Amino acid sequence: MISHRERAAFDSFVASCSDRLVRTAYLLCGDRGHAEDLVQTALMRTARHWRRARASPEAYARRVVVNLAKDRWRDRARRPAEVPLDAEPLAAEAAAILDRDMLARAMSSLPHGQRAVLVLRFLDDLSVAEAAATLGCTPGTVKSQTARALASLRAALNPSNDKEKADADRR
Repeated sequence: MISHRERAAFDSFVASCSDRLVRTAYLLCGDRGHAEDLVQTALMRTARHWRRARASPEAYARRVVVNLAKDRWRDRARRPAEVPLDAEPLAAEAAAILDRDMLARAMSSLPHGQRAVLVLRFLDDLSVAEAAATLGCTPGTVKSQTARALASLRAALNPSNDKEKADADRR
């Protein structure tokens, strides 16, 4: 665990990075409660391996969050699908909620690897090399997954464009 001398450094790390880690975890799993659980577990594991992690604790913790999210995806793949509940949004916030909901649904329809690449590249602002290191894959894989994910998001968020394109191709 962490020695008494190292405790201040770890506490400072937690205070400065926990919000970013929760955001990353939320975008990977789509549920605030699960995201907080993932981050809590990641911070516990980072604390347990602080000697190894203290050189780059945020990268270490982010990698743990991604691995925990992957484990969660595997576990969920073995369970039957849940049926989402329809909720009525407030009238004043309806448009913003619908836009966020549409984006969240489009993101959740992506394969897990593509979703992870988008979160790490565009929301955590990691380079291709950093995202590849975090995911444990090659930079080429990150690039191809990014291209496929963006194409899928465009198609999901603007289906009328695909219909117009198909109609133009028929002519």
